[in-house]
Amino acid sequence: MSTTSQATPPAGVDATYPFIGHHRGHRTAVILAAVVPFALTILAIALLWGRHVTWLDLGLLVGLQALATLGITLGYHRMTAHGAFKAPAPVRAVLLAMAAMSIEGGPASWAATHRRHHALSDKPGDPHSPLDGLWHSHFGWLAKGNLVHSGPGHERLMRDPVVRFFEKTQLAWVVASIVLPGLVGLAVVGTWGAFWQALLWGGVVRVFLVHHITWSINSICHTVGTRPYESPDTARNNALFGVLAFGEGWHNNHHAFPDSAYLGHRWYQVDLGKYVLLMLRPLRLVHDLRIPTKQQQAARLRKKPTKAPRGRRGIAA
Repeated sequence: MSTTSQATPPAGVDATYPFIGHHRGHRTAVILAAVVPFALTILAIALLWGRHVTWLDLGLLVGLQALATLGITLGYHRMTAHGAFKAPAPVRAVLLAMAAMSIEGGPASWAATHRRHHALSDKPGDPHSPLDGLWHSHFGWLAKGNLVHSGPGHERLMRDPVVRFFEKTQLAWVVASIVLPGLVGLAVVGTWGAFWQALLWGGVVRVFLVHHITWSINSICHTVGTRPYESPDTARNNALFGVLAFGEGWHNNHHAFPDSAYLGHRWYQVDLGKYVLLMLRPLRLVHDLRIPTKQQQAARLRKKPTKAPRGRRGIAA
């Protein structure tokens, strides 16, 4: 199997979007963010088996997960990382607040890391190429410190006062993300037992699910699926994650047209982020959407879409 991250990346990209590298405090935080939600999700499953769960708990889980996922795809990804559309400051703030509740870091760090990925996709210096292993692309890259928290690219993103505010207040959003569902449970039911159950389901389990759905775009959607468009990497369209990640699963579409506001290009490609933009656009809450024309899409099509072959060496087509 070929490797990418161990080789030397181009100096220009490495200087613009430098990795933070190995750092004890960072590694501890990342491991806790992965292990604690996993352990408590196992506890939640045990409670579910014993029916210690309410419709309020499940409603908070589904509702807050939808908000966080929508915030990631529209706020962090399409808007901040790629500038695929523009929005007034209040709308940007709402989208970034929703994304911040996912506990995936601040918008500038998230977007700068993602921009490095596109600049070096499946090449030396890519933060999370599956050519370095499926586990590396899913979670290992985070533990290794393959994140961008500084450099000229990060600084440019920080010039936006809305982005800067959410980058500087990450800890507050982490606390709010976990505690808020518990407070809702306490307010509705009036017991501390309801507080802890709602915190577990609407906070911790939700974070676990959002994280692994997001990370699967880096891993699964670079190994399993179709490649209708020509792209210089392993990005693939995966219908399951097209639904679960609100359009992010149409990853080959995205890598063919990175600055497109719409990730689903066909009527059957479910893209909830696109549908929300379609509702917001007539209200003038978003504008200047970048959308590839039919001619541009046709020009990038492969002659015959291919499915990822099975086997460890079948990542690249």
